[in-house]
Amino acid sequence: MPYFVGVDVGTTSVRAGIFDQNGSLFAQATQQIQLFYPQSKYIEQSSEEIWSAVCTSVLKAIENSEVRKEDVLGIGFDATCSLVILSKDETPLPASVNGDPSHNVILWMDHRAEKETDRINQTKSRVLDFVGGKISPEMEIPKLLWLKENNEETWKKAGVFFDLPDFLTWKATGSTKRSICSTTCKWTYLSKEEKWDSEFFREIGLEEVVSDGFEKIGNEIRNLGEAVGELTEKGAEELGLMRGIKVSVSIIDAHAGTIGTIGARGNDIEKINFDSRISLICGTSDCVMALSPMARFIPGVWGPYFSAVLPNLWLNEGGQSATGALLDHLFSTNPDFENLKAKAEEENLHFIDYLNQLLFSLRNASSECHLLAKDLHILPYFHGNRSPRADPSLRGSIVGLNLTKSTEDLLKLYLATVQSIALGHRHIIEEMNRNGYSIKEIIVTGGGAKNALYLQEIANATKCVVLLCENSEAMILGSAILASVAANFCTNLEMAMKKMTKISKTIQPNEKLESFYDKKFAVFLEMYEDQKKYREIIEK
Repeated sequence: MPYFVGVDVGTTSVRAGIFDQNGSLFAQATQQIQLFYPQSKYIEQSSEEIWSAVCTSVLKAIENSEVRKEDVLGIGFDATCSLVILSKDETPLPASVNGDPSHNVILWMDHRAEKETDRINQTKSRVLDFVGGKISPEMEIPKLLWLKENNEETWKKAGVFFDLPDFLTWKATGSTKRSICSTTCKWTYLSKEEKWDSEFFREIGLEEVVSDGFEKIGNEIRNLGEAVGELTEKGAEELGLMRGIKVSVSIIDAHAGTIGTIGARGNDIEKINFDSRISLICGTSDCVMALSPMARFIPGVWGPYFSAVLPNLWLNEGGQSATGALLDHLFSTNPDFENLKAKAEEENLHFIDYLNQLLFSLRNASSECHLLAKDLHILPYFHGNRSPRADPSLRGSIVGLNLTKSTEDLLKLYLATVQSIALGHRHIIEEMNRNGYSIKEIIVTGGGAKNALYLQEIANATKCVVLLCENSEAMILGSAILASVAANFCTNLEMAMKKMTKISKTIQPNEKLESFYDKKFAVFLEMYEDQKKYREIIEK
């Protein structure tokens, strides 16, 4: 039986999974990776540590699966859209001035390039039309400009810049070919026109990128489903696989999750209308992924990106920069956190499952636990707003706090935070619907798909049906699906998605609470207006 390996490099961990031809997961393994914080807004990683974790994960997954390496036909990689910096002799260079050379990855959520981002956005270049009208500091071009203007030594020594997914395929194959996904979504490649916009790079001050024929950032772009190359002898030895197997063109992690979900059928769902369905990829941040046969230019929503997920379809990508990270932050600042965490461990429960258990038990006092946070309101812009306001300078706020520190207060804060994230997604979806979509279904994957409260809040707040897939590991599945196509086992990407993904569960919105969520959403929108008002007062 043929098998395929999918590798997912997230923000803090690497996962590898072994899948069969039907998308069944035989085994997986996980390795943690470090984050480094040299100063405020700066977050870095080590590409060598990441590659080592990839190799260890694949080796362990193969061992756990008891699959013979001779039966593995292909491997696919996805990763966060982080910037990897290498010298002309392909060694790591420090991302920060006087930094550790091994810390050569600027993490996707690093916001050091906010000033450069503002300057780029002031150009009003037509390139910006394809990123929702404004480029983000989470994309690679502002980071490149920051390097040129703030880390001259690294800039002069740099020989190549990779998006992290493309770095992984380079390590596996030696090929510097880039993915249409990364270059289009994070580097401003105009995939419909099959070119970079030279004038844009000159205008923002990156003429060096143009003068070398775009060699440092990629002048050979490949489509998803193609093979970027074959696994080298060294790569095979490090990964424990056979030399010469196909390595698929890489993909960004959220986009891999989209491939692992958005084409899923089942539960009487046979015909798919992409205009009415989105994938919601949950993790440190959340990504809202929508596909359309036509280009839709939505202010504050990234894209439209041509063929960035499926051939000849346009992708619109919304999202929130801090979701899982926001929950972690608010938990860690509560004095009852460590106590509750210890109790969860005593009961052998995941912390979130334990909180949900406690929260649902409060229904004795209130028929609907969702109403417990009716007087506690949160604006979840703690790391700025990605969509649809596209303003990284915005900040979070909480209204309705008191002086108590009880477990019930932590539970209410948790509930209000989840509700605020769900309302943030409603805001994105409403903007998409105003611009041609008619979203009715949300397929959820990632960490949030394992949180019963989160799933119900998404359904309630957005008034959409929430769907779950049979396989909850959509990112590694998406990469494995790409590997199956690259290995010519499946004829095309759509066929592979249909064969290897399936809907397993449906969650309906609670219609009785519709008025409550409408009111919460009105407060949510007003909190942004209030923040604008306060800024105007201070800046006068």
